Amino acid sequence: QGSGSVSVLWSVCFALAVAWLMTLSMGDSSLAELMQVFMKGAGDLLPIAIILLLALALGDAASQLGTGIYVAQFVSGNIPPVLLAPLVFLVSAFIAFSVGSSWGTFAIMIPIAIPIAVTLGLPVPLLLAAAISGAIFGDHASPISDTTVLASMAAATDHIDHVRTQLPYALIAAAMASIGFLIVGMVG
Repeated sequence: QGSGSVSVLWSVCFALAVAWLMTLSMGDSSLAELMQVFMKGAGDLLPIAIILLLALALGDAASQLGTGIYVAQFVSGNIPPVLLAPLVFLVSAFIAFSVGSSWGTFAIMIPIAIPIAVTLGLPVPLLLAAAISGAIFGDHASPISDTTVLASMAAATDHIDHVRTQLPYALIAAAMASIGFLIVGMVG
């Protein structure tokens, strides 16, 4: 019955304290050096935290404004329901590719996708899956995504070469997912 995010926060704090104590006990670093490295690492993560915070705020604002219901009423009768899951997938993919964040896209698209499903009587898991998988694809394919940057750094390869080589595989998966969402939309 506890909060997952509070549990994660306490776990991270505990792990950080243990890591600091172990490092200090080895005598390789001083507390001042640890603080300097910690502040640099926290500073490197700050842009990601700000993007996520702003995306969550935008998602909350969209939810408070009833954007999902508005979009559902707008698409009702204008777009065939069979096309909504592929459309949600593609919009999520575009947003995530543009901002380089799947989590930020979740915060924006889930409060829109669920009311569309509920209002139009579509399966909620279908549109939720479309929003989440579109966001994951867009994040994976984006050259500005943290995971893409980290993968190219870990492989010690040129970043743009890494993006170019992973994009064909990602696009094949996205095309298959779009077709799958279309088929499930027709059948379900």
